[in-house]
Amino acid sequence: MIPESAAWVVLGLPLASFLLIALVIRPFFNRYARWAGYVSIAAIAGSFILSLWSLSSTTGLYKALGWPSHSWVKAGPLDFQVGILMDGLTAIMMVVVSGVSLLIQIYSQGYMHGDRGYARYFAYMSLFTASMLGLVMSSNILMMYMFWELVGLCSYLLIGFWFHRPAAAAAAKKAFVVTRLGDFGFLLAILYLFSHQGLFAEKGLNSLLISDILAAAQGGLLGATAVTWLGIGIFAGAAGKSAQFPLHVWLPDAMEGPTPVSALIHAATMVAAGVFLVARMFPLFEETSAVLKLVALVGGGTAVMAATMGMVMFDIKRVIAYSTISQLGYMMLAIGVGAPVVAIFHLFNHAFFKALLFLGAGSVNHATGTFDMRYMGGLRRSMPLTYLTFLLAALSLAGIFPLSGFWSKDEVLAVALGRGGVVGTLVFVLAVAGVFMTAFYIFRALFMTFEGNFRGGVAAEQAGHPLLQAEVLSPQPASHPPGSASSSAERHVHLAESPLVMVLPMVVLAGLGVVSGFIANSPVALRNVPGHWVSRLLSPSFALAEIEKVPFNWPVALGSTALALAGIGLAYLMYGVRRLEPQRVVRRVGPVYRTIYHKYYIDDLYEGVVIRNLLYRGVCGVLDWFDRAVVDGIAEVVGWFGRNVGKAIARLQTGQVQAYGIGMSAGVAAIVLAYLLWGGG
Repeated sequence: MIPESAAWVVLGLPLASFLLIALVIRPFFNRYARWAGYVSIAAIAGSFILSLWSLSSTTGLYKALGWPSHSWVKAGPLDFQVGILMDGLTAIMMVVVSGVSLLIQIYSQGYMHGDRGYARYFAYMSLFTASMLGLVMSSNILMMYMFWELVGLCSYLLIGFWFHRPAAAAAAKKAFVVTRLGDFGFLLAILYLFSHQGLFAEKGLNSLLISDILAAAQGGLLGATAVTWLGIGIFAGAAGKSAQFPLHVWLPDAMEGPTPVSALIHAATMVAAGVFLVARMFPLFEETSAVLKLVALVGGGTAVMAATMGMVMFDIKRVIAYSTISQLGYMMLAIGVGAPVVAIFHLFNHAFFKALLFLGAGSVNHATGTFDMRYMGGLRRSMPLTYLTFLLAALSLAGIFPLSGFWSKDEVLAVALGRGGVVGTLVFVLAVAGVFMTAFYIFRALFMTFEGNFRGGVAAEQAGHPLLQAEVLSPQPASHPPGSASSSAERHVHLAESPLVMVLPMVVLAGLGVVSGFIANSPVALRNVPGHWVSRLLSPSFALAEIEKVPFNWPVALGSTALALAGIGLAYLMYGVRRLEPQRVVRRVGPVYRTIYHKYYIDDLYEGVVIRNLLYRGVCGVLDWFDRAVVDGIAEVVGWFGRNVGKAIARLQTGQVQAYGIGMSAGVAAIVLAYLLWGGG
């Protein structure tokens, strides 16, 4: 059984790595910047080993380890306690965060080689890993919120890592601002809980401890209206972090950061924080069916909307980014229909194959110097290992048996179908539609990148060569300007397999993407725990182990597999053998294609209408007028009054003594007269 002190070390190691790199290596030993990578990898490897110990300690226990919280700050009625809520949900998230982070840190040594910000990069990555681990381990919702905001800060720093590029700086600010909108709802929920701490204290509970909050919600201490608004506030924060509609717009632009950042923060861990938060607070959400329906509908709608945008993008990282948004929608959908275990199971599998897809994108960029798939092609022959690992990840994402994505995707479909009712039927239809589109867009990316003939890479992109074999909105695609998502620290063409330090983590992730679903379903997995291992592991966190109540659904499995194969087949016809010309399809559905290509004009709505017109010209314009006309006007009136009253009084100061004597005499006479008239009584 892991002791509590060892669990704190899981959090402390990457934090110590950040401090060592930021305060010692970078300022004093920057000429030995590679030490930063070694220190970061060693620290996260230690956290990963201890996380496995935590997972082993919670497997088969069927309850949380009973570690007490510790008072940190006491100020009046505030008793801020810190502690670790160690149960199966925490343990599995710790393994995902530290394991994927470790592989990506190893990959980064090759990808970031020669970058001037090498030490700074590993400092940020260590801080992010520590923040994410702190978030999933917190037993106090205020402590969780602190790490939640620290994760947002790290995201800002890493998206804008190449801050000298205008596009990267703009993307970092956009991500920070959009996620803050959702976080405001989360903060309001915490403030509500704090303001009602007296109510909790009457029952011997702490209004900021997660376990006490859930107990109060389930015990009826909080009214139905309060639980509903708390659920909406918490879900708002989750929607911002997990890029759910309408707060999804920051994630595609976040691809401006280095590719390993995209793999870690915006595919495997940070964006999963929102899903984790809703799953952690699921007993509260379970008390309000209205919010659960909202979660399901938002998740289903986001899954389909993002999948359609992934079908038309040309930047390979943006295709994968929209895929991330879509898969996060699947996870939210599963929670919304009452199956948080299914959502976490899909999160667990998704982390491996999605991180692998991003690393594959970084590998092809390392060879071609571009992320634009229209300038790739034919890379299968020169990059066989990258191709094979990318293919396995694509098959897993599409949900092809027996890869990991098949198991968790079909469980999402099965629980949606079993939910019944209008909402259940609607989200099931949305999820099924997403299956076809997912298979199409990921194999479109694979065929455009690895099949056919090489189309010149960054050299052709910079020259703006016309491409006759890709669907386009105009006769010739514009080359990406410096600083766009298709820029990178190394812009050259070197058609060869990436170095071993980059390929090895991809091979490991490919192996995990193949076996993770099978391990979770294996009855002999980890201590011979019977039944669905993930369900058994997470049962202390949720009232029911609902996966065991959803038997394997053969019609759903066969139907979804057929849809996935149909999507792969259509992609093959259009981009593999080109029997169906993409240009002809685009011309037939021109208006629809343009609407999707322009991201449903949501970015234009936000930036053009909301920000520029409503905010800048509307609210800010009114405030500017009020400042100039009212505030400045009052100041001018006060100033004019002071200046002119002074001038009037100054005229009385003549300097003539006889005039002053007359004035004093008149004053005395006035006082005497007033006394005679009104003071005699």
